[in-house]
Amino acid sequence: MSTYIMSDIHGCYNDFHSMLEKIGFSDLDQLIIAGDYIDRGKQSFKMLKWIEHCPPNVLLLRGNHEQEFATYVDLMLLIDRSKELKTDFDSNIDTFALYESVKYFIQRKALTVSYFDLYGTINALLAQNHITLRDLCRWSEKIRQMPYYHKLMLKNKKYIIVHAGYSENVKNIDTHFGSLERFYLYAREESCQFGGVHHGTIIAGHTPTIIKGHFAYNKGNVFRYYDIAKDCTFYDIDCGCVFRNKHPDAKLACIRLEDEEIFYI
Repeated sequence: MSTYIMSDIHGCYNDFHSMLEKIGFSDLDQLIIAGDYIDRGKQSFKMLKWIEHCPPNVLLLRGNHEQEFATYVDLMLLIDRSKELKTDFDSNIDTFALYESVKYFIQRKALTVSYFDLYGTINALLAQNHITLRDLCRWSEKIRQMPYYHKLMLKNKKYIIVHAGYSENVKNIDTHFGSLERFYLYAREESCQFGGVHHGTIIAGHTPTIIKGHFAYNKGNVFRYYDIAKDCTFYDIDCGCVFRNKHPDAKLACIRLEDEEIFYI
């Protein structure tokens, strides 16, 4: 039995499937995915369907893109109720009309939100896959069930898997995050500056390792940092798979905890 960690698939379903084949993932193994299954890539629908029916030996953690997706669905439901649109939850046409209504109210500044469906994922799902509001609600509910992080002990080592950053106390993090939940989802260099755990290992994604001059740049390979004061190792396993058309070094990464071997697609 092996324990594998992946993150930031971003709609690259084919690469994800190829990684499962490469590591020989089986029913005896465990897979933990640290969020960001959707957006940016062209196969978000396939990822959402896979999430809906993922096997029991897979633990799905929440990423910021899932959090935002669920928020968009909440906004659609709010407009449907407040404007008494009476959307048919099983109608693609009605759902598309509701989607356009939300955009209209944002443009008219009738809503306080600054953006909606930022990456066009819901629009593509409506146009290409003919999904409905009921589909969106079902996926949103699945997202709401995803934990922010997961702790485990393996070979007397403490591991914490999270999408972006981990801290055990809100007083330790930069005040602009406002909450631990936002730190879990959005921290970048702050994950090493303010986060971590004594005598343990944090495995996260969120920040692609492909951008020169940015935190965690490592030519598209997994980034590793050791904090001697905390005796804490940080791994960033977001190697920017979805950006491979612009960055030839970009790839999908997976780490096996038993020996911390790294696999790439």
